[in-house]
Amino acid sequence: MTRMLIADDNESIVQILESYAKKEGYDVTVAHDGSDALTKAMNDDFDIVLLDVMMPKMDGFTVVREIRKDSNVPILMITARGEDFERIMGLEIGADDYIVKPFSPGEVMARVKAILRRLDRVNADEKQRLHLHNLTVDLDEYIVKIDELKISLTKKEIELLWTLASHPGRAFSRENLLNQCWGYNYYGDSRTVDSHMTRLRTKLDAMPHPLWDIKTIWGVGYKFEAKGETP
Repeated sequence: MTRMLIADDNESIVQILESYAKKEGYDVTVAHDGSDALTKAMNDDFDIVLLDVMMPKMDGFTVVREIRKDSNVPILMITARGEDFERIMGLEIGADDYIVKPFSPGEVMARVKAILRRLDRVNADEKQRLHLHNLTVDLDEYIVKIDELKISLTKKEIELLWTLASHPGRAFSRENLLNQCWGYNYYGDSRTVDSHMTRLRTKLDAMPHPLWDIKTIWGVGYKFEAKGETP
């Protein structure tokens, strides 16, 4: 049974989401503040976390940062209407998707299913590790190495790198990367891809990699180029 943690200080929202989630067959645990949410997330094995941004004791951003130090559990953040910076911040620090208040509980469940389907596709892929010259990307452990030295990347940065490096020479549009790495029906801004890509390239460029690189394709998006690979 899929295990879900719902964290929100609004009791009515928690009750509605819990009711819908249980109807979908999920095993639900609830938390009403950030500290309790973090404790439960780190001491139990959840399949997905629904996390409000504004909570007492510890805000959602802090909870995400702490979770991401040890876990890649999918996180769907709940943000306030019109607060673009909350959505951008949440995605940049490791959330997988966001939903804006007020929302339809049915849409929340649809987002949850989309995230879990995407992860199922990833987990079903027999090839979970790739090697290209001095680059290693291990999607089982979410580890990236250059010359056997581990590079500190966020979950989303690793997924972006995996998507590009798995198809060397192929150009991906920003919209395609949004769908591939943030999931089906993601209502995001293509600038999210650019900001993630800028940080990813900065981290990768700290190590020499003369035989491969991530290239910007003006007017299109990005592609991974490796010497010896078909362009």
